[in-house]
Amino acid sequence: MANRRPVSNLLALAVLTAVVQRPMHPYEMASVLRARGKDQDMPIKWGSLYTVVRNLDKHGFLEAVESGRQGGRPERTVYRITEAGRQEADDWTRELLSTPEREPSAFEAGLSVMGGLGPDEVVPLLRRRLELLEERIAADRQALEEERGQVLRLFLVESEYALAMLEAQAAWVRELLAELTEGTFPDLEGWRAYHGPH
Repeated sequence: MANRRPVSNLLALAVLTAVVQRPMHPYEMASVLRARGKDQDMPIKWGSLYTVVRNLDKHGFLEAVESGRQGGRPERTVYRITEAGRQEADDWTRELLSTPEREPSAFEAGLSVMGGLGPDEVVPLLRRRLELLEERIAADRQALEEERGQVLRLFLVESEYALAMLEAQAAWVRELLAELTEGTFPDLEGWRAYHGPH
């Protein structure tokens, strides 16, 4: 019986939720996860799939039910989820849904060092970001609309959330750009002077 959480790896959770359907070998798990677009929802390192499966087995969240070979293919072990694995997946999902986590982004990192560039250089960079965001929002919105009616909303909520986050980011970038271009950003001239001729 497992008595501790596996390494906090979202691929492990994705594997557990895939194997709830039926026993699978790791190659099939990867196919199912790719078909579900899980690599769009979470950072997945496909090269570590077999290691993750072995760790889930070691901790009692998966168990091998059969092993076999077809033709010249390598031996494939089929795993099923254990009751401890079901409980772990449920507990982990509850935790992810209920507890906000600090999830810094590359954009936040860029904003944190933005002062190293002058405002006149930052403005076109932010305009480019906004342009790319708007293109992505339009494409994601269209893809979401095409899926509505064909896919249960339950399976679209992560796409809805991702779209809402992109829209919020675009709105925030628009506001920052307005402050920079209209001159209402605090101490804009001091920032500009710092990057002026020395």
